[in-house]
Amino acid sequence: MKKLLLSTTAIAMATTVATTAVAQETTVTYRSWSPVIQTLDKMVEATEAAHPGIAIDVKTFNYGEYLVDLQTRANSGDMPDLVGLEPGALTQQYRQQLAPAQQCAQSVWGDDWQSKFYPLAVDQVRLGNPEGDDNFYGLPVLTQTINLWYTVPVLEDLSLEAPTTYEELKALADAAREAGYAPMMIGAGDGWIRRDVFMQLIHNVAPGLIYQAEAGDVPWTDARFVEAMQAWKNMFDDGIFQDGALGLSHYPGAVEVIESGRAATFPMGAWWQQQAAGDNPTPLSENLSGYAAFKFPDVTGKGAPNDFLGGIDVMIGISKDADYDAACKVLTDWIGGAGAQTLINTFNDLPAFVGLRPEKFGSANQEAVWDMFTEEWLPTVKYARQLASPDVKQALEDALAAVAAGDKTPEEGMAMVQAAYDSSKG
Repeated sequence: MKKLLLSTTAIAMATTVATTAVAQETTVTYRSWSPVIQTLDKMVEATEAAHPGIAIDVKTFNYGEYLVDLQTRANSGDMPDLVGLEPGALTQQYRQQLAPAQQCAQSVWGDDWQSKFYPLAVDQVRLGNPEGDDNFYGLPVLTQTINLWYTVPVLEDLSLEAPTTYEELKALADAAREAGYAPMMIGAGDGWIRRDVFMQLIHNVAPGLIYQAEAGDVPWTDARFVEAMQAWKNMFDDGIFQDGALGLSHYPGAVEVIESGRAATFPMGAWWQQQAAGDNPTPLSENLSGYAAFKFPDVTGKGAPNDFLGGIDVMIGISKDADYDAACKVLTDWIGGAGAQTLINTFNDLPAFVGLRPEKFGSANQEAVWDMFTEEWLPTVKYARQLASPDVKQALEDALAAVAAGDKTPEEGMAMVQAAYDSSKG
């Protein structure tokens, strides 16, 4: 009986210890559109190993679905602990639900924490903050450029090189169509890719103008905006984009065609490198052997600017309702720790944290593309890809769809944006 009592007591004590251990484990939730889930699962494994006692629950969506999910969560008071964000409009939309993140960064990297990041990443985090608000409502994880890509075997088949002018782009589109390829494959049903292309067009027409308009120094109806909007319409009318572009999503719709080898060119950014790191990459994506990046062609005839648009791809904020310390440990590990190295090893995009580099490359081309992005293109970035105001961002995306469909003229489209800007200012 005594032995039985001792055994029962031991079991009870062991159960208590196990229960306490489980109770002490903190779960940190993350919701976003990026990184892709295969990459996130590897990051979670690395970070949980580096931080015992923390469990990480992650879920990703396509970008459009994520925006709906995040809005729903915000409305119901059920924000994830870690929130995938972009600088500017998206961060400002949820600023009230986010805790300042600079204390997290300082606790890990010290008072000089900003020096750990590329300058452009730090510069863009506070895009759109109200005057006098110097808080960082997120920390940058990945950076990028936006640009165009071409499918190497397709251009070889057409005996053409990457276009540098609009005339060359039109000639390529005509040749691609005649040979049965999509000219420039775009899922223009998604607002973000419409905006990405327009941002490159207006940067071509008048570098920096759009940021002057955001500051109220130039009207959105300025003739140069109308010119860029007309250039956007021309890309549909001239057959640069494939037929039916407005009815297709960019992810996964356009991507399926691109990876099948049936697209001559397509708008993406540095993040396209991640296609090479999937579990079962297509032959074109494997070691990035079938794709090459190129600069948006000159659409004015006056020469394209030398710099690229870009900056922060993904930043992550900490919800006010989160366990701040636990969320901070996960976030900083994903920026500059074991999780970050795992992330960069997948070529998901370019790092925001200085000194990170993939541990191995699958081909000389893959390494050359990485070096081109990080050493040549990214250092030229002066202007953000994002807009500061959620209202202006939405109005621009809507205007681009309306103009492309022929429902609005370029002048009327930019008037929509001006009206949204005026409304946002009260």
